[in-house]
Amino acid sequence: MKHLYLRSGLWASPVAVLINFITVYIVYEICRAAFLLENWSVYAPHLDALRLKDVAEGTFLFNASAIFYTNALYALFMLFPFHHKERAGWQRFTKWLFVAMNGLCVVLNLSDAVYVKYTGRRTTVTAFREFSHEGSNLGKIMLTEFVAHWYLLVLGIGLIWLLWRVYVQPRNRMEDLAPKWRYYLTHTVVLAAYAFVSVCGMRGGYATSVRPITLSNANQYVNRPMEANLILNTPFAIIRTIDKKPFVTPHYFDRATLDKLYSPLHRPTVGGEMHRKNVVVLIVESMGKEYLGAFNGHLDGGSYKGYTPFLDSLSRHCLTFRHTFATGRKSIDGMPSVLSSIPMFVEPFFVTSAALNKISGLAGELNTKGYHTAFFHGADNGSMGFQSFARTTGFKAYYGRTEYNADRRFGGDKDFDGTWSIWDEEFLQFYALKMSEFKEPFMTSLFTASSHHPFVVPERYQASFPEEGGHPLHKCVRYTDMSLRKFFETASRCSWYRNTLFVITADHTNHPSHDEYRSVPGLYSVPILFYDPSGELIRPGVRNGIAKQIDIMPTLLGFLGYDKPYVAFGSDLSRTRDEDTWSVGYANGLYFFIQGSHILFFDGRHTTAVHNFVTDPLGRKNLKGKMPRQADMEQRLKAIIQSYMERMNGDHLTAQTS
Repeated sequence: MKHLYLRSGLWASPVAVLINFITVYIVYEICRAAFLLENWSVYAPHLDALRLKDVAEGTFLFNASAIFYTNALYALFMLFPFHHKERAGWQRFTKWLFVAMNGLCVVLNLSDAVYVKYTGRRTTVTAFREFSHEGSNLGKIMLTEFVAHWYLLVLGIGLIWLLWRVYVQPRNRMEDLAPKWRYYLTHTVVLAAYAFVSVCGMRGGYATSVRPITLSNANQYVNRPMEANLILNTPFAIIRTIDKKPFVTPHYFDRATLDKLYSPLHRPTVGGEMHRKNVVVLIVESMGKEYLGAFNGHLDGGSYKGYTPFLDSLSRHCLTFRHTFATGRKSIDGMPSVLSSIPMFVEPFFVTSAALNKISGLAGELNTKGYHTAFFHGADNGSMGFQSFARTTGFKAYYGRTEYNADRRFGGDKDFDGTWSIWDEEFLQFYALKMSEFKEPFMTSLFTASSHHPFVVPERYQASFPEEGGHPLHKCVRYTDMSLRKFFETASRCSWYRNTLFVITADHTNHPSHDEYRSVPGLYSVPILFYDPSGELIRPGVRNGIAKQIDIMPTLLGFLGYDKPYVAFGSDLSRTRDEDTWSVGYANGLYFFIQGSHILFFDGRHTTAVHNFVTDPLGRKNLKGKMPRQADMEQRLKAIIQSYMERMNGDHLTAQTS
C-alpha cells in the first residue's frame, strides 16, 4: 500500500503532525454525526433551539482536548529534537501508535452511540468498575450489539482504515538534515511551542483564569443537560474522570445555616408501639413511568394504553404521587436510592471509595427491630455488585441464581435466560415461596432482570408478547408485568400477605417513545407505588406532590412508626405536605432540583436554567431570573449538595456516625 509522504525538510515532521491531527478531528466529527443519527429520536425535537456557533465552539474545545490528551506520546515521538526519529523504523512505529490510539477513540465514540441510550450520558471511567464482574455476560451483550448495529461496526472499521490510509509521514534523508544545529534548534522551538499549545488545548483555553474544562462545561454550549452529550466525546469523558475524586465538599453555608436549611438526619418522635408489618420492595428493571397506561392517558390523543395491564389495575389500590422520579439512570444508582436513601450525585455511589463508608438502609434499620432481612436477584451471585451492597446495607441473607438452582421445586438452569438471570416469572415465584419460609416480620427486596437488554422473552411467550411500540423492550415489560401478576396471585394466598407493605418502583427509565419523556424530568420518571393489602396504614390515591426513590426508605419507616434516628437523604412522605415535596438528581454535569412544576439546573456555582416541565416539557423557555421560587430552590439544593458531600467524605452516613 502506498503511503502519503511530505518532502524532506526541517518542517516535514511538524507539518505531518498538524495534518494528521486535522484528520483525527474530522474522524471525531464523523463519530459525532453517527452518535446523533443513532439517537435521532432523542435529540431531534431540540435541535432547532441549538445555537450553531456555540455548538461549533464547544465541540472544537472538547475534540481538541481529547486529541491532545490521546496523542501526547505520538506528538512527542514526532517532534522530539532527535534526528534518529527520521529513520524508517521509527516512523513506522509512530504510525502504528497513532492509528492504534485514535482507532481506540473511534471505538469508544461509536460504542457510546449505543450505550448512551441506557445511561443518558457519555461513558466515564466508573463504567469499567460497574461491569467488572460481568465478563461473560458483557461479552454476549457486546456480540449482540455488534450484530444489531453492524453499520456502526462497518463505519468504525472504515474510519480506522481512513486513519491508516491518509496518515502523512515525513520522508527525510539524514543528509538533508544538515547542519544538525539548525535541525535541533528548530525542533526544540517547535516542541516547546507545541507543549504550550497542547496544554492550552487540554485545559480548554490559554487564560490563567481558565480551569481545565470538565464534563459540566459542555452545558454552557447547549440548552438542556441531555444535549451535552452532543458536545462531549467519550475519550474526553473517560480521561477527565480517571483518578478524580467524585465527592468534593463545597462550603456554601456555615453549620447552623446548613442544618436549618436541610439535614438528612431523621429523628422520629412517634409515640406508641411500632407496627410490625412485613416490608417487600420490588425494584423492576427499566420500568419507566411512560410504560404504565394508568398514568399516561393523555398520550397519543388519549388512545395510549401502555404495556402494564396488571400494574395499571393494581395502581388503583396504591398510594402514589403526581410526579415520581428516580435519582439516576443506571441499576447501580437505583439500588442505593431505593434501599438506603442515597441519591446519585456525580458518580454511582457504590463504585466510589465512599462505598467503604458505614451505611445503613431499610434492612439495617429494621434489623434493630428483630426483622429477618433478605435480598433477591436472579443473576449470578455477585453480579453488578448487588450482593456486596446488600450485605453492606444490612441484609442478612442473599438469594441469587445459586440459591435458585439449589431449590428442587424449580427448574434450575433451565430457567436461565442465557445472558443475565433466571426469568422473572420463575424467580418471582421462588421469591414468594421463600418468604413463606421466613419468620415474620421480615423485610425483603427483589430486583427483576428480564426487562434488561438484550430484550428477549421466553420462547413459549414469543407469540403472546410480540414486538410492539417501536422498541423490543416493550414486549419484555409486558412479560415482567405478567410475572408480577402471577407473583401477587401466589403471594395473596400466603399467610404473610395481608401483614405486608409493598413498594413497587423501577431502578431507572429506558428507551422513551414520547417527547415529554425525553426531557430530564421524563428521563427520570419512574413509578413509585405504595400498597397495603390490609388498608390499615396506607390509604390509596394519587397525592398532588412529588415522590422520589430516596423517599421510599423514610416513608416506609414512617408508616411503620419506626422510632430510632437514622440518616436518609429523602423525605418521610407520610409526614410531608405535598407542597413541601421535592426531587433531586444529577445529569451530565448539572445538579437539578424539582419542586412544584419547576425544575432548576445548577452547575455547582450558579443556576443555569429554570423550566416549567409541566407546561413546557421540552424546556424551550428558560425562566431563570423570572421565577419567584428560584432563590429558595437554589438554597435547598445547595444545602443538599453540601450535606451529601460532607457526609460522603466524612463517613457520616448513619445516625451513629453523625
